[in-house]
Amino acid sequence: MPRRPILAVLLGTVLALAGCSGGGDPAPSAGPSSSAADGAFPVTVTGDTGELTLEAEPERIVSMSASATETLFAIDAGDQVVAVDSTSTYPAEAPVTDLSAFTPNAEAIAGYEPDLVVISDDVDGLAANLDTLGIPVLQLGAAEQLDDAYAQMTTLGDATGHRAEADDLVQTTQDRIDAAVAAAGGAGEGLSVYHELDPTGYTATSSTFVGGLYTLFGLTNVADAAGQDTGYPQLSAEYVVDAAPDVVVLADTVCCAQDAATLAARPAFDTLPAVQTGRVLAADDDIASRWGPRIADLAEQVSQTLQG
Repeated sequence: MPRRPILAVLLGTVLALAGCSGGGDPAPSAGPSSSAADGAFPVTVTGDTGELTLEAEPERIVSMSASATETLFAIDAGDQVVAVDSTSTYPAEAPVTDLSAFTPNAEAIAGYEPDLVVISDDVDGLAANLDTLGIPVLQLGAAEQLDDAYAQMTTLGDATGHRAEADDLVQTTQDRIDAAVAAAGGAGEGLSVYHELDPTGYTATSSTFVGGLYTLFGLTNVADAAGQDTGYPQLSAEYVVDAAPDVVVLADTVCCAQDAATLAARPAFDTLPAVQTGRVLAADDDIASRWGPRIADLAEQVSQTLQG
């Protein structure tokens, strides 16, 4: 069966098996928000399932979301993180554990004595199980747009007592993306893009956070016509060849060992304008799939690809 671990991380959901090809869209975000003066507690934050009031600054956070883990460390809340899930591979200083992202266990999480658990998806009733144990849970699902990613950064800042750092992170991320778009000088206008999540054709449309990034560069997404019912449709090889994308972003370089050479070796893929002009970006799977601060890294890589 085809491997799709990156799609699983992107959607923030657990597949029946790591190699399954099922899955759906991320649940609509409730629009994370918060209300507190910087660093003041108690604080009330709003995640996907409603409001959560934290009486004191969390000191033992467990992150079951790779994107949240990256954000927590980026806003200087890393010292408060005592454990992360198996997909939280960045940054290097994140505390490595054997907590499974695919089959999360409330009792195992409770063993770290957390005063806050951050999740992206409520797998197997994890939130209710943690609630039964008296552990506060903040659910921040997959961002649907870039603004959702920024909102989650702000929410995590308030939840951890690092609002000022979160505001700085949002501004820095936005500034880097704006600079990357400006550096491209309109080179993406009139060009099309195909974002590959795995070699079986799973992709992302403009209705997703990563698709929204491509829109900033003026790129047209070849998947949009096929993704009317989902932001992550599966395209046939024939569809991709017929669409003739001018730019290809491979988000399956780590999971599936894809690169410009393997792409060109597929039947008829050597005819793609992206292959012929060298506009194939072999991106790090995590950078191209997570809605954390490294989305700016992807923007800069896309800009460089467009500039040639």
